[in-house]
Amino acid sequence: MKIILSFFVLGIIMTSCNNNEEIASSYPYQVKMTDAPGPYQKVNIDLLGVEVTGDAGETVTLNVKKGIYNLLDFSNGESTLIATDTLQISKVAQIRLILGTNNTVVVDNVTYPLNTPSAEQSGLKLQVHQTLEQGILYSVLLDFDANKSIVNTGNGAYKLKPVVRTIEAAISGNIKGKITPVGSLAVVTAVDVLTSLSYSTNANASGEFLVMGLPSGTYNVTMTPVLPLLPVTKSTIVVTIGNTTDIGTTAF
Repeated sequence: MKIILSFFVLGIIMTSCNNNEEIASSYPYQVKMTDAPGPYQKVNIDLLGVEVTGDAGETVTLNVKKGIYNLLDFSNGESTLIATDTLQISKVAQIRLILGTNNTVVVDNVTYPLNTPSAEQSGLKLQVHQTLEQGILYSVLLDFDANKSIVNTGNGAYKLKPVVRTIEAAISGNIKGKITPVGSLAVVTAVDVLTSLSYSTNANASGEFLVMGLPSGTYNVTMTPVLPLLPVTKSTIVVTIGNTTDIGTTAF
C-alpha cells in the first residue's frame, strides 16, 4: 500500500513539474504593422499569413487577420494588429510575411496593380533575432517604407519590392516634427551621423511627420519639399531609447 501511495504522490509531482514546464515555455507574441508613407493616395497590401521561425528552424503559423490593408491608414505613429499567438519557443530568428496577389497603388485617382513575384513565391522574410521572456507580451512592429517599396517601372506600371523594418520600441527612439505651409509635400530623411544609415518618411496632410524605430545616436534630419521650395536640414538631433525627440516646426 505504501509503495502504491508513493508512486501516486510521485505521479502528482511529475505532472505538476510537466505543467510548470509547459507554462514556463509559453511566450505571448503579437505582430503589428505601420507605414512610413509615400507620395501616393493608397497603397493596398493583400495580407495572407504571418509565420515565425525559431533559431532551431521550427516554424509557427500565427493567428493572422487576413485582408486588404491600406498602408497609408497606419502612418505617423498609427499601427494595426495583424497577428497574435502564444509561442512555445523562446528565440525568434525570422518573421515571414506572406502576401497575396491583390496588391495595388492609387496615383492621381488611378489604381495600378503591384506585381509582387518574390512575396508570392516564398514570402517576405525579415531577420529579427529576438530572445523572449516568460510572461511578457512581446510585440514587434513591421514598418513598411512606401518610399522605397514601390518602384515605377516607367511604362505606367508599378512593382512592389517591399522594404520593411522591424521595430522594437524598447530599443529604439523616434523623431517627430511639423512643416509649414500645411499641405506641402515633403520627404523627411534622418541620417545617422556615425553610421550614415538613413530612415525616411513623408509629412502628412497636416504637415506632421514621425520617423520611427531609430537606434540611439545623433542624426541630421533633412526635409525635402517639392520644387521650387528648397530643402531644410536640422543637424545634430539626438535620439535616445524609448523617447521621441520633437524638432519643432520647419517653415519652407
